[in-house]
Amino acid sequence: MASANFMSPTHSATPTWPHFERKVDEVRPSKTDINCLVMDYLVTNGYPAAAKKFAVEANIQPKVDIELIQERVEIRTAIHSGDIQTAIEKINELNPEVLDENPSLHFALLRLQLVELIRSCTSTPEGDISPALEFATSQLAPRAPTNPQFLEDLERTLALLIFPTENLAPSLAPLLHPDLRKEIAIKVNEAILQSQGARKEARLRNLVKLRAWAEQKARESKKDIPEKLDIGLVGNNTSQNGASSDTVMTNNGDIDPMIS
Repeated sequence: MASANFMSPTHSATPTWPHFERKVDEVRPSKTDINCLVMDYLVTNGYPAAAKKFAVEANIQPKVDIELIQERVEIRTAIHSGDIQTAIEKINELNPEVLDENPSLHFALLRLQLVELIRSCTSTPEGDISPALEFATSQLAPRAPTNPQFLEDLERTLALLIFPTENLAPSLAPLLHPDLRKEIAIKVNEAILQSQGARKEARLRNLVKLRAWAEQKARESKKDIPEKLDIGLVGNNTSQNGASSDTVMTNNGDIDPMIS
């Protein structure tokens, strides 16, 4: 019966796995192609130390000057550490048009800077909130009326001054989570790459998303594939809808989870 083809992949008599693995082998990419994908990932996402090491081990030549990646690394490091003012200054030194031509990204950075000010001034009971209020008034308030989302984001951020950090509502808690820094850092990296005429996302991440999409479509069409297909990456943290969560890098990109 047809239902026999959908046995659990852990069953020793599963007929699906050998057939599926033969299909995979038929389209297996070359080692050179895989190395180029990994190098593209390291360069695009800004991991110069890992890219240099991988270039030597794989005996391939990067298509760009790895030293140029360092500027993006420094900006990312500043954002991850909460030093948003330094990040903005470095972005403007690199190319002021990155923020001039992207008001949403500029506002997101300024709002993150406000979050960091609020984090600092509310860290003690006697903290002075005036720096945060002054920054919101001078930097964010003039921009808020230009976009309804800006106004909503500003109002939500200022609410952090009212409620205790240990008991924030679900809509406010993410503002103080480190993931917000990571999210903005990714957007900044993509904007810089786009301004340089490069792809804003690594080919490897696009392939991972495409693979997840293909699996979803295959299951929706009731195709005969194994019950579970691991993506094959460390941590296997790619969701069914193709979204992925990269590990936050340390040591300015000296270590990359994909090749360590």
